[in-house]
Amino acid sequence: MNPAVSTSSWRALGTTAAIVVVGAGAHDRARREVEAELAAIDAACSRFRDDTELAAVNAARGRRVRVSALFLEALDVALRAAALTEGRVDPTVGGALVLAGYDRDFAGVSAAPLRRVRAARVPGWRVVELDREARTVRVPEGVVLDLGATAKALAADRAAQRALVGAPATGVLVNLGGDVATAGEPPAGGWAVRVADSHLAGPGDPGQTLIIASGGLSTSSTTVRRWRRLGGDAHHIVDPRTGAPAAEYWRTVSVAAATCVDANIASTAAIVQGASARSWLADAGLPARLVRTSGDVEVTAGWPADRAVAA
Repeated sequence: MNPAVSTSSWRALGTTAAIVVVGAGAHDRARREVEAELAAIDAACSRFRDDTELAAVNAARGRRVRVSALFLEALDVALRAAALTEGRVDPTVGGALVLAGYDRDFAGVSAAPLRRVRAARVPGWRVVELDREARTVRVPEGVVLDLGATAKALAADRAAQRALVGAPATGVLVNLGGDVATAGEPPAGGWAVRVADSHLAGPGDPGQTLIIASGGLSTSSTTVRRWRRLGGDAHHIVDPRTGAPAAEYWRTVSVAAATCVDANIASTAAIVQGASARSWLADAGLPARLVRTSGDVEVTAGWPADRAVAA
């Protein structure tokens, strides 16, 4: 390995955080910058802490809440995702996730006793009142926001840029459990990224390794954040049209885009959309790899076929 390229990984945001840093002596500073950005996102957007800005908005019982610029950006990203996907990615699914059993950090969900849960109507993203000039947010009483669909991807984009600026690095890659962002110049040969059903998958598990030069990549999957409940399994991607976990046509969708946020919006929406997602992604010109529940793989818009890429 080029001695100017260094890597490390740790636990953050309920997943595995990993960085690749290009630049001699830049790694430690880059990691500190990434850790600080992830801590800030967690303090603003976590649904599983009582002291976050998200918790304050959800608990305000219909009152306006003044928020930080970071939370405003995160909510703006979530609302943009909803608008771009015609509501298939919607930040008002928090109540539906709670009723589906995802009412605590995932480690606690998977260890909880089996119980019967139900679907709930999703209020829809248009009920969110955001005043950008006054930097205030209001949701009707009873609406529970969840920014999990986009906040982690935003964290990856912001962390990569912050590390590039804050450390003497020429290039940085940040991977947050399958949400991948890059900044600066890649190492010789490009950034090698592996996509699979789970970010914990090993080199011998089904998946694909590809090379990207810039931008972001995101993988959404129904196979990892999954738990047992009475009446059948559940997963964390809610279909806002039904308020229930999305029907499982694709088990994994990976998308490449200019940013990790854009890739994440598309990959999450594709899981919700189901069978027609492949043509939707192709029409949008987004390179994607879609894995059916059977394990069959389909690709779009120039994404390399599995057999053409070394595993």
